[in-house]
Amino acid sequence: MSAAISLDTIDRRLLELVQEDATTPLAQLAEAVGLSSTPCWRRLQRLKEAGVITRQVALVDAERVNVGVTVIVSVRTAVHTEEWFERFRATCEAIPEVVEFYRMSGDVDYLLRVVVPDIKAYDAVYKRLIAGTNLHDVSSSFAMEQLKYTTALPLKYAL
Repeated sequence: MSAAISLDTIDRRLLELVQEDATTPLAQLAEAVGLSSTPCWRRLQRLKEAGVITRQVALVDAERVNVGVTVIVSVRTAVHTEEWFERFRATCEAIPEVVEFYRMSGDVDYLLRVVVPDIKAYDAVYKRLIAGTNLHDVSSSFAMEQLKYTTALPLKYAL
């Protein structure tokens, strides 16, 4: 994990703006933070070079591309070797429907967020998961309604 860098009020505001819409024109960003275009561009470059801004992406509407069903998958394993983990990680990385993958503390070893069009498609993902590795327990919960979704990180904790 890389160390946090020092961010001032202008950096934070720039990050808020580009998290909301990374296509905002530079002149508009500069005006919003009270800078001219060149200093604003330099700040954005510094944030990219420091690894604060890691990439710019387009967010796609899951419903419109037919993956509107979200499944939260809890995985427990009885095996905790590096070899097992690498095989499980490779299995998860090879399944495009697995859009988030976390190693957890507590009773659950791994947590996955899976997006699919329906239960039948999830069953195919489930079969790929269990075929790739030896799992002790897999528990799947289907999201009934998305109440909040954001990719924007809270910046009040930034140093």
